[in-house]
Amino acid sequence: MTRRIQVGAVPVGGGAPVSIQSMCNTATEDVEATVQQIRRLEQAGCDIVRVAVPTEEAARAIPAIKRGIRIPLVADIHFDYKLALLCIDGGVDKIRINPGNIGSKERVRAVADGCRERGIPIRVGVNGGSLEKDILRKYGGVTAEALAESALGHVRLLEDCGFGDICISVKCSRVPVNMAAYELLHERVDYPLHLGVTEAGTPEMGVLKSAIGIGGLLCRGIGDTLRVSLTADPVEEVTAAKKILQAAGIRRTEPDLIACPTCGRTQYDMLPIAREVERRLKDCHKPITVAVMGCVVNGPGEAAAADVGIAGGRGEGLLFAKGKILRKVPQEQLVDELFREIEKL
Repeated sequence: MTRRIQVGAVPVGGGAPVSIQSMCNTATEDVEATVQQIRRLEQAGCDIVRVAVPTEEAARAIPAIKRGIRIPLVADIHFDYKLALLCIDGGVDKIRINPGNIGSKERVRAVADGCRERGIPIRVGVNGGSLEKDILRKYGGVTAEALAESALGHVRLLEDCGFGDICISVKCSRVPVNMAAYELLHERVDYPLHLGVTEAGTPEMGVLKSAIGIGGLLCRGIGDTLRVSLTADPVEEVTAAKKILQAAGIRRTEPDLIACPTCGRTQYDMLPIAREVERRLKDCHKPITVAVMGCVVNGPGEAAAADVGIAGGRGEGLLFAKGKILRKVPQEQLVDELFREIEKL
């Protein structure tokens, strides 16, 4: 089990629930726009949010943003350690840096000391596109070993300052390399790991990459917090993250729809019914399993674990729960009858 850090009111690691993160794409100095976007992310289920801090103006906006939101706020810092210090003074809940790119050991110590005094953790965030030249030469490019070595080198800079309130991420756009890097860190350190596949792309492919790269690690017990990085509205990142957690069996907060792929035994037009059930389930917030099956022969048995489900036939279908047939229903009433049973759960 990893050690635990505290990001505002949200625990990360040490057996705490896997938390969902996202990052604003607004200009941080535009407090109103940033707060509005964060509130949308809060409503979508985001647990921790990050903002870019490239300028002093952005750093000085942190207190005002904090006053307008409920979830913990992370400041993303590159190169200028003074911006990190301003954010620390402004009450930020976590700092994301690469200690190696903010200058001398004295500057790293200044950030570490400021965070220690206020109980603020630091995420060491390494990306495939920002690896040190000597490490790239050593490994011949971006490899899992290169990512892990870079991250651990940055971690040592903080450890040398007596700072251990650390979370680590090692992200690249190649899913197998990404996963292998996290596996190496999981073997070597007990710091909590922030999962993600960077530059995953637009939702169509980016969600698939993230589901494999993040979900695959979660299923192996690796990872404490995550961000799905998409070229999209950040709210879509949160929606995708929730689905990944649900598919991995980590967090059950919404219905899980299971549906058979159909075959030659299917005697009704199942696809529009399955889509209608999926659409109506968006308004349901119960951690239940709902089944839409293609035939009455195998449907109830194959979906025996479902809390409730339907299986179609010619002109009529079956309504069942936990594999037990409840009653026959005319085909045109299947969906309505299904949701009457869902309301009882």
